[in-house]
Amino acid sequence: MKINLYPIRLSIILSLALCFHSNAQQKSATPNFIFYLADDQDLLDYGIYGNPKVHTPAVDALAKEGMRFNNFYTNQAICAPSRSQIFTGMHPVKNGCMANHLAVKPNIKTVINYMEAEGYDVVLAGKGHVKPNSVFQWTEYFKSVDHRYLPLEKLKTYLETTQNPFCVFITSDFPHGPYPKNSSYSNADIFRLPYDKDYIPNFKRGYYQNIKDDNAQLESVLSIVKANNLIENSVFIYASDHGISGKWGVAEQGLKVPFVVRWPAVVAANTVSDAMLNFVDILPTFLDIIGAKIPKDIDGKSFKEILKGSQDPVHKYIYSIATKQNIQACKVFPSRAVRGIRYKFIRNYNSAEVVASNYGENPAVNAFIKMGAESFPNIPYEELYDLEKDPYQKNNLINKPGFSAIKQELSSALNTWMLSQDDFLLAHKMPLIKPTLHPLDRISKWNKVDLDLVGKLSESDYIPVHY
Repeated sequence: MKINLYPIRLSIILSLALCFHSNAQQKSATPNFIFYLADDQDLLDYGIYGNPKVHTPAVDALAKEGMRFNNFYTNQAICAPSRSQIFTGMHPVKNGCMANHLAVKPNIKTVINYMEAEGYDVVLAGKGHVKPNSVFQWTEYFKSVDHRYLPLEKLKTYLETTQNPFCVFITSDFPHGPYPKNSSYSNADIFRLPYDKDYIPNFKRGYYQNIKDDNAQLESVLSIVKANNLIENSVFIYASDHGISGKWGVAEQGLKVPFVVRWPAVVAANTVSDAMLNFVDILPTFLDIIGAKIPKDIDGKSFKEILKGSQDPVHKYIYSIATKQNIQACKVFPSRAVRGIRYKFIRNYNSAEVVASNYGENPAVNAFIKMGAESFPNIPYEELYDLEKDPYQKNNLINKPGFSAIKQELSSALNTWMLSQDDFLLAHKMPLIKPTLHPLDRISKWNKVDLDLVGKLSESDYIPVHY
């Protein structure tokens, strides 16, 4: 009887190849990087950050295996600008993505350039939302399945077969809407956040369902990582791009993000860091970990030593911006903010207090500037908060006695930072940003415009841009 040994030999060869792949990854001198990014999830909508009702066991388990960060920030609480910081190491004004759906500047270098130069594959799996393609030329790009779900099969195949060190960004579309009408949650299941109003928003039940579904996707990714023996030699990061409760603005609940790092070779299990850090710090940290040169023209700083347990501060201040243009409910209402260890200072450049000084010679432009100020009638020109006593910014101290020195310190720091960013607010009285999706002068289901203002803005009414 003649036995066909080909299937057996093939099986042995494949097993040896997988074993070689796993051993090669384990013995690599530098680690791999796996970054899982959720979309639109509040910091307080995780078990590890104090929400007992939400379903996030995969993230909670990661935190027990690594380090949880309590003061990690995005510079801008909206999708594309957040991603631009991670990928460029620069704040959105400097990299060009200072409003949602905008491209970064065409000459910008990214994590792709820097990591590929060190022999790494740089892979994006899932939601893109960064432009232009000429800048973001990923080693591999695996698009979302049905415009919604992670490409888990393609990711699995890649991790099983690659022989190169890699930096993989797994970018989920969840829990961002649309939200399912059928949810396993009722209003009684929703945890009341400290900045919630007296009612439960209708979207919250579907939002919780999306969080639960994203947890399942994360569990699948972690299983793939484990099956390929990639735990020990991989820096695994989990984060959300910003919080939905403070989206578009400069409130803490929008800017402060969940951030967890597992790296068994370096990061002690079940540890917590209160270091103030920002998304721009991710790229230089990756480069520092692999021994590559950190470019001088980026904004971020490495926090590698924090991962090793250092308590030394990385930043004295954390900065943030909001434009509120090129979004669905678009308005002219730019803000800038800075926080130190304890206090936070905000300047709203088109508040009702100062709107009259923002008018120019064009009546149509003035009308939209006025509309922007009137849309936020209760927001003052300047704000100051004690984040230690008032973490959700309910008690404005700007006019209280005894805080003038703190205000001056933070205001000066903010002005210096804006100069370093070549902020467009410094050169333009009240700038209108050229829209790519949501014009100020168009009526939509999100945006109300007087009929006599529809289509009244021309190209020359917008500030010069790079796109």
